[in-house]
Amino acid sequence: MSPQNKTNEIGVLLLTLGITLSLVGGVFWWLANKSGVINNFITNQPGQILQSNNEPFTQVANVPTGLFSYGGSTTWAPIRREVDSEIQKLLPKFQLRYTDPTTAAPGSGTGIRMLLNNQLAFAQSSRSIKDEEYQKAQQRGFTLKEIPVAIDGIAIAVNPNLNIPGLTVTQIKDIYTGKLTNWQQVGGPNLPIKAYSRRLEDGGTVEFFYENVLGKGKFADNVQFIPTTTLALREVAKNPGGIYYASAPEVVDQCTIKSLPLGRTPDKLVPPYKEPFVPRQNCPQQLNQLNAIAFQTGDYPITRRLFVIVKQNGQIDQQAGESYANLLLTEQGQKLITQAGFVRIR
Repeated sequence: MSPQNKTNEIGVLLLTLGITLSLVGGVFWWLANKSGVINNFITNQPGQILQSNNEPFTQVANVPTGLFSYGGSTTWAPIRREVDSEIQKLLPKFQLRYTDPTTAAPGSGTGIRMLLNNQLAFAQSSRSIKDEEYQKAQQRGFTLKEIPVAIDGIAIAVNPNLNIPGLTVTQIKDIYTGKLTNWQQVGGPNLPIKAYSRRLEDGGTVEFFYENVLGKGKFADNVQFIPTTTLALREVAKNPGGIYYASAPEVVDQCTIKSLPLGRTPDKLVPPYKEPFVPRQNCPQQLNQLNAIAFQTGDYPITRRLFVIVKQNGQIDQQAGESYANLLLTEQGQKLITQAGFVRIR
């Protein structure tokens, strides 16, 4: 055989071998990916929650069976309505029961206190765990863990007839601490400002606002405290100078008030709603929608995360809390969180 023929034969053999290996490799990859081996290899890293991009509730492992009481933040009400009801349909043996406090108003702090007192399996919170809460848990022989599952923001509600372009975070602080008392001081009409708030002990939203917007400054004496957001929004709708703050999903799509653009500086005001703004006369046929991109990027100046608070005690309550968080972090859970008016965290 001539050298030229030998060279051609070797080339054909190598080409045949390459095609064969490619086919075998392709078949292996298809089988492995179909069985979940590839996905597990990619995602099974220490400290990560194991989920594929399209994982439904029913694919979450180690969800316990039983009745589990939970409670806490009022901000979570839309999630309880949209997401938790769907969990109950698909996982009926994982029974969830929202539990109101017996002597205090419901809220993040109340929920964490109930968790510390063994009244709840896990809690829902619109703020982080405080140092004193960590310490109380340690005194009781366990620790607390917060698992973020969604992004929320604080929106400012005013009377729909108030004509101002927006407010800075500093101006909001000055209104609620009493430095600003007339809308004329922020470019509006000559009209007294009437500020409304829930009480500091009433929930995580007020605590977050107090710590992160007011810088723990004292609420002014002229701030009127209202027990619920529903009642406060009614007051703002009636009072031309009214102002109130609450979780964005509770404010942005309301027809009787309007939410204001906010900014860190006056030259960059960012609306909590998608533009263009839907005017009152188009409501309720058209509703303003949450400005999710601004919340995700941090362009909107007052954002926060929502947490599942888990008791780490090695018992079934811990398993229930971690399972609940894992359910919310699936693709199905994150889509439902978006439908509830919040911003997905992943």
